[in-house]
Amino acid sequence: MTNREKFIEIYRSCVTREGADKLLEYIEYKTDFFSAPASTRFHGAYEGGLLEHSLNVYECLCDFVKRPRFKEKYGFTFTEESLAIVALLHDLCKTNFYKTEMRNVKKNGVWESVPYYTIEDTLPYGHGEKSVYIISGFMKLTRDEAFAIRYHMGFSGPEDANQVGKALEMFPLAFSLCVADMEASYYMEGNPN
Repeated sequence: MTNREKFIEIYRSCVTREGADKLLEYIEYKTDFFSAPASTRFHGAYEGGLLEHSLNVYECLCDFVKRPRFKEKYGFTFTEESLAIVALLHDLCKTNFYKTEMRNVKKNGVWESVPYYTIEDTLPYGHGEKSVYIISGFMKLTRDEAFAIRYHMGFSGPEDANQVGKALEMFPLAFSLCVADMEASYYMEGNPN
């Protein structure tokens, strides 16, 4: 099964609320989600990196919330739909965002033209908040889902640390997604450089 098929299977089996079908249609036919990189030079900086990263975050998030302490001690539970939505769509803001340019690189003493990714942001609306904005154009998010997607970068973004800390404290799904995103980025994918 390809990553595209896996994504669509998880999405269709878990995300059933009104508008989900229209959002999937948008992702499939109006964006480069399935071929886009996840970054310009860090994790997933290759064709299909965004799709792979989204699936990795889903796997990490599902594992994280299954910990006995998470449910038994803290009392946190999330629906399969919420887990799929926040993990699979948290970086929807990265669709139609990267473009390929060429640069000269010297390899074995010979100059060679090689492709590399640059950013072309045609909807400069931040990171997590842009994903929330795009998704909300098709289907309604719960408050927990919206905050999870908005703050999935945790303290690594430019936001005020007090605001991030408060959001992660108030919304356990946001904290969980942040942990899953970091696990996928740093340990499953890593920096290829």
